Amino acid sequence: MKITNVRFAKLVVPLITPFKTAMRTVENIEDLVVIIETDAGQVGYGSAPATPVITGDTHGSIIAAIETIMLPKLRGMDIENLNGIIDVIQYAMVNNSSAKAVLELAIYDLWGKLYNAPLYKLLGGGGDKATLKTDITISVDDIDKMVSDSVKAVDDGFNILKIKIGTDIKEDIERVKAIHQAVDNTVLLRLDVNQGWSAKQTVYAANHFENIGIQLELIEQPVSADDIAGLKYITERVHTPIMADESAFSPKQVIDLITSQSVDIINIKLMKTGGISNAIRIADIAKIYQVQCMIGCMLEGSIGVSAAAHLAVAKADVITKIDLDGPALGKFDPVAGGVSFNKSIIQLNNSPGLGIASINGLIELSSSN
Repeated sequence: MKITNVRFAKLVVPLITPFKTAMRTVENIEDLVVIIETDAGQVGYGSAPATPVITGDTHGSIIAAIETIMLPKLRGMDIENLNGIIDVIQYAMVNNSSAKAVLELAIYDLWGKLYNAPLYKLLGGGGDKATLKTDITISVDDIDKMVSDSVKAVDDGFNILKIKIGTDIKEDIERVKAIHQAVDNTVLLRLDVNQGWSAKQTVYAANHFENIGIQLELIEQPVSADDIAGLKYITERVHTPIMADESAFSPKQVIDLITSQSVDIINIKLMKTGGISNAIRIADIAKIYQVQCMIGCMLEGSIGVSAAAHLAVAKADVITKIDLDGPALGKFDPVAGGVSFNKSIIQLNNSPGLGIASINGLIELSSSN
């Protein structure tokens, strides 16, 4: 099964509620879909959102990187030569992590189809079926709206809320207190600060929550991505676990974060790691050091999130926290296939690769798009 070509398409899914963080407001999930074609007639699917303020990638830059740099090197390579293909993708150019990730997703999908097995089993996961339970994101907003969204999420069966904050420290504290009171200790609360606080503000807030009896499961990326000293300062002074997100792209960064004892948890996202291969390395590194990982996603649909779910099942011994709510935030899921997203429940089955059977609403793109 040899690579012959790559096609591009766009997939748009309206959100149930606008997605708001300290960095942006979004009303649709917009994925670039990459379709790798082979001489055997099989196709592999990958997808990536545009994340210019996180990874530096846009849909246009992803297409350009694949068409001009990566595809000429990949064309004609056999899918069974998985490690060789991954090396070409990873070393063809520096950075461009989303471009590398979207190609890897499609390659691993084809690898599963080649051996007629679901990806999670080829990566070492067992069982005929696998189930994950995800949290749901509560977008930053006025307090009443965030409380309302939180109560609705609990009513819908979610028992873990990831609360987006980071706009104003005093208001952020009041937001968390109001949500905690509304859900009455029935759920776990995760705070995602999106680099919105200083190190001292984080220590103040975490100690405040601890002192009034609000037990947070974790605080995610409270300070700027490059402020490793700030992460370490916080981790040394609070009991609440601190998780790195934007500070943890590569295996080398993860080793540095863990060995310097700067964080307690690592958030793995395929768009940051450049795909599945480095995500596996990060999970294995974390296991060596007995550090837990979360599997997360950008604001993206079920193609990319399916790949993350397969990885989470395969590495369940170290990926103990699931933040794969992207498909649950959309008004519908245009993808039919092997991974089912039903509110908080993610169900995998035995379909080969990622298990994608069909995708409705694909808008084919030319190279100029």
